[in-house]
Amino acid sequence: MGDIRVLSVASEVFPLIKTGGLADVAGALPLALERLGNDVHTLMPAYPSILDRVGPLAPKAHFANLFGGAATVLAAQAHGLQLLLLDAPHLYDRPGGPYIGLNGYDHPDNWARFAALGKAAAEIGLGAIDGWRPDIVHAHDWQAALAPVYLAFEPGPRPRTVITIHNLAFQGAFPHTILPALGLPDTAWSIEGVEYYGSVGFLKGGLHAADLITTVSPTYAAEILTPHGGMGLDGLLRGRADRLVGIVNGVDVETWNPATDPEIAANFTINDIFKRQINKRALEAEFGFPEDDGPILAVVSRLTWQKGLDILVEAIEPIVAGGFRLVIVGSGDRLLEGEFLAASARHAGRIGVRIGYDEPLSHRVQAGADALIVPSRFEPCGLTQLYALRYGCLPVVSRVGGLADTVIDANVAAVTAGVATGVIFEPVTRDALVKGLDAHIVEDTEEARLEAAPFFGGSALTTADIMMVYCLTTSRAFRGLTLDDFPAIKAYLQRIGERPAYQRAMAKAEPGWTPMLG
Repeated sequence: MGDIRVLSVASEVFPLIKTGGLADVAGALPLALERLGNDVHTLMPAYPSILDRVGPLAPKAHFANLFGGAATVLAAQAHGLQLLLLDAPHLYDRPGGPYIGLNGYDHPDNWARFAALGKAAAEIGLGAIDGWRPDIVHAHDWQAALAPVYLAFEPGPRPRTVITIHNLAFQGAFPHTILPALGLPDTAWSIEGVEYYGSVGFLKGGLHAADLITTVSPTYAAEILTPHGGMGLDGLLRGRADRLVGIVNGVDVETWNPATDPEIAANFTINDIFKRQINKRALEAEFGFPEDDGPILAVVSRLTWQKGLDILVEAIEPIVAGGFRLVIVGSGDRLLEGEFLAASARHAGRIGVRIGYDEPLSHRVQAGADALIVPSRFEPCGLTQLYALRYGCLPVVSRVGGLADTVIDANVAAVTAGVATGVIFEPVTRDALVKGLDAHIVEDTEEARLEAAPFFGGSALTTADIMMVYCLTTSRAFRGLTLDDFPAIKAYLQRIGERPAYQRAMAKAEPGWTPMLG
């Protein structure tokens, strides 16, 4: 793949502006495509905070009247990205975030703000910028979804179009009264256009118009074809299933690299993983926790029903009673924010909460926490669990969407093969989450395996046993767990303890320490 000109269109792009994972992908994917030899430009709104941080700016196209005012496309380079900034002060120069005002409500003209983004993308696709015309226009989510719609109604040659669904729950549906202002032909108001249950559906229109639809994991691609996961668009998507592809999101491995990350207390690799303990101590200090070898659980997320954080609220007491500590970083539903703040007040020194998103803090959490909880009810892909895997932080996730595609559950087969990467639980309930967090979940499967065979690999000792013994002995000492309910494991450890090689190894590795073999 190479020598393709791509216009990437998104409402947010990391590190310039970010509210969620969309920004991470919109910032990283163009760089990855360029490394393959392609020419990628990224079109996004020129929010004032961005204009203050990039430069020099070069005008590339001008629109005399773009949804109520003049607009200019400005070229700039920043963070390795070739940017095209849609400078339309009447649409983007205002306080608040990219979607929500200071009053906590959506900007009332979001339809115009992002119709303008789609219209500008279509015009660039048709040659509005001298000397550069894309082969592909790639629209991200509903905010860019009108780009393929505008292009679909062009009679002449046009670029191919791709739309990526990052989260089908956000669709951009607006009253039908805006239709005349969009400048689309009358034929656009149809079931094969933007009409969506009597409203104007930005995402719906883009899904119908695009040449190709992608989403961010294979499992999510399958889920959105069902009534349960399709959010009202499953019929349309089933009709276009031959144009739908699920591709697991990636992460920027340079930004998220524990070996070089400037935001964490101590850099580390898999070869010096012991340095990770320094980051745990730093995280304890940052949240006012006393030093303790017990596990720290973490959440870095929007605090919403979709993310399943209400079941985490319900699980607070058994989590604390189980010896865990908990760090929460995020914002969202005010009720959930209040519940977590109240829990931190009840359990000072055990639960720490930071309301609001803090990018550097999220790095420190991934580097210092022992496990990351992602109990989502639906999750197109998720990036935090990928960051966790990168930083040696155990993901504990629900079996949905991209979480199921990116985490290998610690069942007996995966543990025996040495490929397990986390814990997957289902359904999305308090009890299932607590069980997933309970260290005995692994012991349950191990007990069943050792009831059937003397060793994890079968009749003879293998590498799997060498790997597992630490978890069942030394690691268990830090968790204060008992094996009273697991006679097969206890018998197995006695067999291991009788082996001369094990005795020699322990004498050298832990002189004077009695192994926990029962």
